[in-house]
Amino acid sequence: MIVRFALLIALVVLPGIGWAEEPVFPRELVSFVPSGPKPVFVAGGEGRWDVKIRERGFILREGPRWHMWFTGYDGTRPGLKMLGYASSRDGVSWTRHKTNPVYKAHWVEDMMVVKQGAVYFMFAEGRGDVAHLLVSTDGIGWTRRGPLDVRLANGKKIPAGPYGTPTGYYENGTWYLFYERRDAGIWLATSRDMLTWTNISDDPVLKPGPGLYDRDMVALNQVIKYKGRYYASFHGAAKGEETPTLWSSGVAVSDDLKSWTKFPGNPLRPRKENKSSGVYVWDGSRFVFYTMHGAVHRHLPGGKKR
Repeated sequence: MIVRFALLIALVVLPGIGWAEEPVFPRELVSFVPSGPKPVFVAGGEGRWDVKIRERGFILREGPRWHMWFTGYDGTRPGLKMLGYASSRDGVSWTRHKTNPVYKAHWVEDMMVVKQGAVYFMFAEGRGDVAHLLVSTDGIGWTRRGPLDVRLANGKKIPAGPYGTPTGYYENGTWYLFYERRDAGIWLATSRDMLTWTNISDDPVLKPGPGLYDRDMVALNQVIKYKGRYYASFHGAAKGEETPTLWSSGVAVSDDLKSWTKFPGNPLRPRKENKSSGVYVWDGSRFVFYTMHGAVHRHLPGGKKR
């Protein structure tokens, strides 16, 4: 009887015994293997408007329909970067839109999309790595809102220069904008009206390093909320190690969107694969991880525990 009573007390006082705590970096967000030997989407090649594709693209699933936005160009550095669109029913086989490029009036690259209500909001880089906003009601026809007005914490405009790889996140009436400046760090600004964005701090919320995979450069791709925490997909690189520079994918976690901790097992794929601009997509039962730079590679949960 005494033994049974003691066991009952233990169960009441220590309810965690026998139940594992949720890991800060759940395996389903950090362990992925390629779904096949080839990418699921590549550039059109010579003679097409998208001789090459580059930088961050984005994939969004809505029920049975998968959307992909990507940047195509003529393969030259000064060539106009244009917006392409493709759709899929399974996230594997993709069909380019017949009117591609769907937007070519202005330079568009390094984009991501947030759907809020009935509107798609695209955060993208324009010419000169300046963040700007486009909006759409169908994900295909886009209207440019112009460059984002980003301010220092004191309300003054941020210093002149590039501010790119913009990543938007919306929660409880507030928009969050993550952006980089020459890949030297990631800053966070917020807005209630999407007209003026104000830094929460004039110091970056995520810095390069200390690992080789993001030693010198870092940029953020996407923020998701999962099991009560925020997870940021980002990419990084080290300068002067190889030619061309190898970019890698990583993930970081936060409880408040302001303080971030990188996964100790980063990068998510070996540096030598040169896979970056990673995007998590929930397929209805699991996360699929796509890397978007140069070609679109699909990864499924699996591999060794990390």
